[in-house]
Amino acid sequence: MTRPPRILIVGGGYVGMYTALRLQRRLRRGEARVTVIDADSYMTYQPFLPEAAAGNIEPRHVVVPLRRVLNRCEILNGWVVGIDPDARTVEMRPHSGPPRMIDYDLLVFAPGSVSRLLPVPGLAECGIGFKSVEEAIHLRNHVLAQLDLAASTTDEEIRRRALSFVFVGGGYAGVEALAELEDMARDACRFFPSLRPDDMRWVLVEATGRILPEVGPEMGRWTLEQLRSRGIEVRLGTRVESAEKGHIVLDDGTEFDSSTLVWTAGVKPHPLVKASGLPLDDKGRIKATAALTVDGSSTVFTAGDCAAVPDLTKPGQMCAPNAQHAVRQARTLADNVVATLRGGELVKYRHAYAGSVASLGLHKGVAQIYGVKLRGFPAWFMHRTYHLSRVPTFNRKVRVLIDWTLALFFRREITSLGQLAHPRQEFEFAARPEQAAEARPAG
Repeated sequence: MTRPPRILIVGGGYVGMYTALRLQRRLRRGEARVTVIDADSYMTYQPFLPEAAAGNIEPRHVVVPLRRVLNRCEILNGWVVGIDPDARTVEMRPHSGPPRMIDYDLLVFAPGSVSRLLPVPGLAECGIGFKSVEEAIHLRNHVLAQLDLAASTTDEEIRRRALSFVFVGGGYAGVEALAELEDMARDACRFFPSLRPDDMRWVLVEATGRILPEVGPEMGRWTLEQLRSRGIEVRLGTRVESAEKGHIVLDDGTEFDSSTLVWTAGVKPHPLVKASGLPLDDKGRIKATAALTVDGSSTVFTAGDCAAVPDLTKPGQMCAPNAQHAVRQARTLADNVVATLRGGELVKYRHAYAGSVASLGLHKGVAQIYGVKLRGFPAWFMHRTYHLSRVPTFNRKVRVLIDWTLALFFRREITSLGQLAHPRQEFEFAARPEQAAEARPAG
């Protein structure tokens, strides 16, 4: 008995999950096997990360369990470490145990992207990213822990360092993360009698001359004014030269200490892309056709942040690496995979950019949708409405809506669960009190 062809999907993010979800719906039973490989067993809905970090949404509600939504697919957790397009095999390394070879008939290669780091001294040691739910949880706990520290110490230098928060990158991730966390911290100050919102220093560092380019120049300038009116320092045309041991040095000559450095200065293709052997462009992205096949191949498909997909609405340009394109590309990609299996004709991906929405804290936002510009509460409401409609599964929509509803009646939690980062610390103290006592903080 011949086995049905295998469709192998590398990556469980936007492209990987939405492609598998559409294949589940379109493939006839027994027509093909779909296998998804990703290091995690869930997909993260990244537009909700700032709200999760600010405590508006329960962190578990911004992730979608792959095994639940892709119940007709095989889910494998681990890292892909090698691809052989000629032999049509992929080498996967599980979290534990020996690697295994997996064959395929059609490959969907969408490992996504990682943070794009620059050679800034000290960045790797003290920087915090903002691409995963784990980083969002850590950042929330970290900011609240700094408020706890500042309220408890009598050392002014430690206090200033704890209350200085630096965000690098003026795109969506940086602006939304800073705005939401500043709003949360300002709200939390009412529970710290010795702290005032003015005691905190929030700094946004952007190398170009504008922030939020996605919403257009006018809305970008309005956002800049709003942030500055809240006491946030926005330094345009500025770069971080050094961050060794938390001592921040900017190229305009400014120097100060900070315990918080959040790096959101862009993304780059996943390292696996370079090691894949697939054709790359000058930015390290996989060369793709408008039909979302890899250039020169009819059995390998790609899309998302790792792919250079021609933008047919803007001849000569490539699609921006954002969720808006990724979700729509996944739909076209899945349809083309089905067409390949059935000997049909492939369609080309075409999507005119609809616009963007961004949250700037509770009841504050900015948006530009199909040329319509919104600001303040209407933009914030549009942001929540749009993303609630886009978050996968009815289950997650309801849970997020319940979180928002409860927030109307109850204040945000301000408890720092720092021990989440070191869950065995208490157990180790109990097991080796003599060795741990010196290192263990009191309280």
